[in-house]
Amino acid sequence: MAFAGKISATAHRRAADYTLAKARFGLIELGFSVVVALGWTLFGGLSALNQFLLSWLAAGLTQQVALMVAFVAISGMLDLPFTLYQTFVIEQHFGFNKTSLALWVQDFVRSMALALIIGVPLLSLALWMMGATGTLWWLWTWCLWMVFNVTALLVYPTWIAPLFNKFQPLEDPVVKDRVSQLMTRSGFTSSGFFVMDGSKRSAHANAYFTGFGASKRVVFYDTLLTQLSPPEVDAVLAHELGHFKRRHIIKRVVSMFSISLIGFFALGWLSQQMAFFTGLGVSPNRVGSNDALALLLFMLILPLAGTFLGPLFAQMSRKHEFEADAYAADQTSATDLASALLKLYEDNASTLTPDPVFVKFYYSHPPATERLGRLLATGASN
Repeated sequence: MAFAGKISATAHRRAADYTLAKARFGLIELGFSVVVALGWTLFGGLSALNQFLLSWLAAGLTQQVALMVAFVAISGMLDLPFTLYQTFVIEQHFGFNKTSLALWVQDFVRSMALALIIGVPLLSLALWMMGATGTLWWLWTWCLWMVFNVTALLVYPTWIAPLFNKFQPLEDPVVKDRVSQLMTRSGFTSSGFFVMDGSKRSAHANAYFTGFGASKRVVFYDTLLTQLSPPEVDAVLAHELGHFKRRHIIKRVVSMFSISLIGFFALGWLSQQMAFFTGLGVSPNRVGSNDALALLLFMLILPLAGTFLGPLFAQMSRKHEFEADAYAADQTSATDLASALLKLYEDNASTLTPDPVFVKFYYSHPPATERLGRLLATGASN
């Protein structure tokens, strides 16, 4: 195998235990999600919440927004124990969690504040458009959704991310010189190289190239810089640049926008079908709009589409990862990238022997044997 003699039996066993722990927990979480979805629909939870709010608020936009906010708040509270267990039990047990309870609460409060400041006005505008723009409301609402997502891509690196992490300019002269040469060689420009204090929350390592236009920036986790050598950091960044060079980001954005357009069209049609509400155990309003109910029901059934679309996107993603690896091998060194990936597989306790059927359905990245095998073959041929 590509990692034989390089990953110890202890590390391999730790990765297997970590994978099993997450898989078992994921099954429990999935089962709970199914029960919650049934509770909202066939068991009458959504109808009860809607009627309760109607008894307090007159039918109209305010009541619809309140229904959406209440639904999200209750769903978030139900998911909270699973989030805490994931962070403070599983991640803690395997040595990955570095966040304190105080920091977690701080992140939670900031996230909720952002959701209220950004989400509530956006939601209010979307619900208003659903009722005010006629039969093609789904198209106008989709346009609003597109504008929001593009804006988020532009402002996230410089306005949102710094609310949660510190970003310091890269100071290591060796790494900075290497990545500067790589950027020039690859024809990329950015607003700078930054180091993110990811170690205050997790021991996992990463690097990414984010933003568009003048907001583009290269970000390294501080954990990555401590784990990898300068040539390996260079190779990892080259892989990330490969996604941009091969237009993977644009392809994914276009794919998601296309699918979301189909989704909004489907929502527009379903919202006019009485069976859509009654078949899922929800009594539509006799007076006033049912837009919020339709939107919530659509959100509840949307994960079913992922069952069919997920494997297709996973296959496309694995193909893109191979292409980005090939670009990194051309621009830097296949051997350095393989060495970096081996370290990251070990440090992140990533399983090296996943089930091949599971890989086909759920893996966004190729399994270690395939990915490292290609890189090492490329390195040998070079």
